[in-house]
Amino acid sequence: MSSTDLTRDAVATPSPVRLPPRPGAPGTVLAAAMLGFALITLDTSVVNVALPAIGADLRTGMSGLQWVVDAYTLAFAALLLSSGALADRVGASRAYGAGVVLFTLASAACGLAPGLPSLLAARAVQGVAAAVMLPASLALVREAYGDPGRRARAVSLWAAGGTVAVALGPVVGGALTTAWSWRGVFFVNLPLGLVALVLLARVARSERRPAPFDLPGQLTAVTALGALTFAAIEGGAAGLWALGGAVAAFAAFLLVEARRRHPMVPLGLFRNRTVAVAVAAGSANSVAFYGMVFVFGLFFQQVLGLSALGAGLMFLPMSGLLAGVNVLSAKAAARYGTRLPVVVGQAVAVAGLLGLLTVDADSSRPAQALLLVPLALGAGFSLPPLIAAMMEAVPAERAGTAAGLLNAVRQTAGALAVAVFGSLAARDMATALRASLLISAGLLAVTTLLSLRLPRGRG
Repeated sequence: MSSTDLTRDAVATPSPVRLPPRPGAPGTVLAAAMLGFALITLDTSVVNVALPAIGADLRTGMSGLQWVVDAYTLAFAALLLSSGALADRVGASRAYGAGVVLFTLASAACGLAPGLPSLLAARAVQGVAAAVMLPASLALVREAYGDPGRRARAVSLWAAGGTVAVALGPVVGGALTTAWSWRGVFFVNLPLGLVALVLLARVARSERRPAPFDLPGQLTAVTALGALTFAAIEGGAAGLWALGGAVAAFAAFLLVEARRRHPMVPLGLFRNRTVAVAVAAGSANSVAFYGMVFVFGLFFQQVLGLSALGAGLMFLPMSGLLAGVNVLSAKAAARYGTRLPVVVGQAVAVAGLLGLLTVDADSSRPAQALLLVPLALGAGFSLPPLIAAMMEAVPAERAGTAAGLLNAVRQTAGALAVAVFGSLAARDMATALRASLLISAGLLAVTTLLSLRLPRGRG
């Protein structure tokens, strides 16, 4: 789902002058970058089907399982806003290498975690590392391919690696959990991280360049997102205090960004109607997709009694279509413009979510798996042209900022979906399933109507 978010920026925005790569390095750079990006995106989906096993082994309830997902997602989303500037300051290759090392070590710490607190701490470190790796991996690809045509093909391959990883995540997670342990979903990152480092060692170092870093904005953003998620997960009196803290931190964030000379998030971007619609629609897309993977992952195991592998296989039809749908969507946008596929895709996703309201414990397993397909078709079809429309709507010098903003907001929306839907599931799974479907369908229905205001032009 997130694999195409930065593609448009990578192809269209000119790259700064860099040190020339070593002979034969472009293919090596691409392989290293693809592997790291696949690790990042794999981790957004591989853990979901392992959650019941984690809960049973570490003796934690629903709130603990929500934090296992959101500790990673929130750190990733919040730091993604400014990690591109860090990659520029230290050099893309150095930032990427440091990120891969940190991610690999944090994955080992997750797999070895003796209890929930240590697991959550390691998950947060994974999120930090992922935020550093993502923009640096794309920057490496941009450096390695000077010709625009070859760069476009390289970025497409880079994006495809992430899409495949998202698709395989539930199946891989289910297989490892069933055959070995939930710890396997983290240990699998170790050999992949080591291979990425070996490949990176054969690549020339990137040049450093000055880039402004908005520390006050970053701190207030982290505080606001963390407090809001805490309020959604924990609830009660502590949740109300956290909600008040989130509002105060968000107000401080807006004040800081309005006064900074080089803000992390230029608030003026939201005056552009296309940007505002794209951010809203992208967020609704993430709520529906990531929220449903979380809820149905629990439903398949806790209600239907499937193994982790069985639950992962239930997602195979929907996730296996994502890469192909992304390609078809790009062709449709090139022919009909961006608005039509965005509106059609979201409408199909809404219909799919409403169709899933018929699912219960007595529904046949094949029917349940197939009913998830329209959601994937719609979400996968609407997202690439939505991103393209947003990239077309901002000046070239703002493209990277806009792409980072869209990624961060979408990840945050997915984290909040897990928080809210998980809190509902802790009370009653059947009620939570229907409520989460209706919430997701309602949000997507609203953004479908908003998307009618997107430009007709081709992306």
